Amino acid sequence: MGEIRVSIVGASGYSGIELVKILARHKHARIDKLFANTSAGKRVAEIYPWFERYVDAVFERYSAEAACRSDVVFIALPSGEAMSLVPELLDRGKKVVDLGGDFRLKDASLYEKFYKRDHTAKTTLAQAIFGLPEWNRSQIKSATLVANPGCYPTSAIIPLAPVLKEGLIERKGIAISSLSGVSGAGRSSSVDLSFVEVNESVKAYKVGVHQHTPEIKMALETLAASTVSFSFVPHLLPITRGIYTSIYAPLRANATQGDIGAAFRKYYANEPFVRCSETAIPEIKSVNYTNYIDIGFRVDAENSQLVILSAIDNLVKGAAGQAVQNMNLMFDFDETEGLIA
Repeated sequence: MGEIRVSIVGASGYSGIELVKILARHKHARIDKLFANTSAGKRVAEIYPWFERYVDAVFERYSAEAACRSDVVFIALPSGEAMSLVPELLDRGKKVVDLGGDFRLKDASLYEKFYKRDHTAKTTLAQAIFGLPEWNRSQIKSATLVANPGCYPTSAIIPLAPVLKEGLIERKGIAISSLSGVSGAGRSSSVDLSFVEVNESVKAYKVGVHQHTPEIKMALETLAASTVSFSFVPHLLPITRGIYTSIYAPLRANATQGDIGAAFRKYYANEPFVRCSETAIPEIKSVNYTNYIDIGFRVDAENSQLVILSAIDNLVKGAAGQAVQNMNLMFDFDETEGLIA
């Protein structure tokens, strides 16, 4: 396919501006409209000076008419806002990639429970494809609406999927502990996210009630074709970007380090953005500003436990990079286009 036109709704936020960075270097995508109601009328470089002489564009107020002149629309808005926009875009024949949480869960009641708001586009949920390329590639290719996974779920699902599929761990008693930089909360101001509040501290939040919990459960149970139970505890780190996830899972009898390594190689040996190592320990600094997920693991044979560690950039593989990876699949481009320098 030749060049496509792209619009971004919520383009001035952290994930939205990462989309601008990636798409500006994409060989087959031309940025058409950048919508950002709170920044409307301002040049991109006025808010983000590094775009000076690189991206000459002005943020605009959202208009469905203007967005529909594009071939694909990315929605990088806080959860709860996309559901009012997506049905009209789909009705008008547009392809959509939603970076928020409005279309990730097939069960609207779960969405309403964890996101604390009514879902007003329930009939659209069945259309949405969960945009995890490593596991849903064929479905994404034919999708009109892709629900981009959350950052925490990406960091947990990709490492857990192979060992669940191969029956190497128990499907209950799994513990997931994730630490995230503060950019994961978005660009809107909050006292709790100010430098003084987060610096030199680490804290857990939304323990047992985080909105990404049902998303992780839905994906893991789909892949395992069985009930999966786990605990998920997110933490806030005093850094700007990056997610570090530690997973502790009970091993099934006789599972070895070699078995775990073989499972990762079976599913990820040819995946362009998954890097697994039996020796190296992942670090956030090794993945930031990239679309990679780094995975390491250790078998604690004495305690029959598997420890898996993963690191991603929450704004790239956890958001904008994975969204472009999905777009590449939807339009039959090279999956790595725009994502590898």
